[in-house]
Amino acid sequence: MRHSLTRRQTVTHHHHHAHPLARAAAAATAFILGLLAVTAAAGAADKPAPPAPANKSAPAGKSAPAGKSTAAAPLYPPRLSDVRMIYDDSGHNAFTDLVRFNGEFYCCFRVGGSHLSPEGKLRVIKSDSGLKWDNVGLIGIPETDLRDPKLVISPRGRLMLYGAAVTTKPGGAKTHQTMVWQSQDGWQWGEGKPIGEADFWLWRVAWHNDAAYGVGYGTREDNQFVRLYSSPDGVNFNPLVDKLAAEGYPNESALVFDDKDHTALCLLRRDEGSKTGLLGTSRPPYKQWTWKDTGKQIGGPAMTRLPDGRLIAAVRLYDKATRTSLCWVDEKAGKLTECLPLPSGGDTSYAGMVWHDNLLWVSYYSTHEGKTSVYLAQVTFEAPPPF
Repeated sequence: MRHSLTRRQTVTHHHHHAHPLARAAAAATAFILGLLAVTAAAGAADKPAPPAPANKSAPAGKSAPAGKSTAAAPLYPPRLSDVRMIYDDSGHNAFTDLVRFNGEFYCCFRVGGSHLSPEGKLRVIKSDSGLKWDNVGLIGIPETDLRDPKLVISPRGRLMLYGAAVTTKPGGAKTHQTMVWQSQDGWQWGEGKPIGEADFWLWRVAWHNDAAYGVGYGTREDNQFVRLYSSPDGVNFNPLVDKLAAEGYPNESALVFDDKDHTALCLLRRDEGSKTGLLGTSRPPYKQWTWKDTGKQIGGPAMTRLPDGRLIAAVRLYDKATRTSLCWVDEKAGKLTECLPLPSGGDTSYAGMVWHDNLLWVSYYSTHEGKTSVYLAQVTFEAPPPF
């Protein structure tokens, strides 16, 4: 596929006309040159990996299922094949997730006036190719800020949209209630239902063996720890581990389950003390966990396993310039190694990942072109073209 590192693609909305967008060319060119230099250095340091069973789709948190191989080529280090802006209609467009449902991409994110504006709504758009997008959902609650939506496909084939409803009490105190909305077709959404416990934000949900799991983090000053929840239906969640981790104010998380040995891995953000993220591992019934310090400060974690078995994460990194990057995850050592920075900067991160058609598709948001917008990157692991 032809490289198109800063191509700005027209966004097509349902019942709306598309409009072209332009940004500052000089700043973009400088960013590209630096990005390519970093990517080339990362690629030279890695070795080719084993062959990939290809051409099926798997969202973040779920290992890519084996399918019919379309190529015998190994998975190489990641290389950016394409990236484009797919949505910027609101003042602030951020906090994304991505799934492949009924043969189409679905991307969700928050729209609002600013990062912490009190009127945030959840927007869902869909596309069969990733080029043109239709609006298929806008969910809002009066006097409530809806935040950090996540899309999950249940074993029964329902598209489930999770998010947090943040309300402000008189005097300024905030309450957080995780909500879920369900759809059978990706167009019609049922009424939102509160799930879990108030002021324990179930930030991301993952299914494994017909059970849903999520890490909820405390949002008050008196409950700044994380709790592991499980559910038989993705709606009725009960605590499985009352205090999963507590040191350093742990919060946002990503869960991945191994389909073969059922090991669970949790990548966990922390915001106090060293502020470095943790990688946890556990075996069924997931009540005992071992934690290792990744040594990196991270934000907005997403994590998935590639078809060749390697584990990759998309996170915000804070060293040097703030950016959204892909990182290899070393399960044994508990370490993260940056392998591909995405075009990003400023207010950025909160990615969703889907493996589809031998590419890793990554949604994320960024402010590097001036406005906080939603982007879609295509990452290839095939051999680079000859020069």
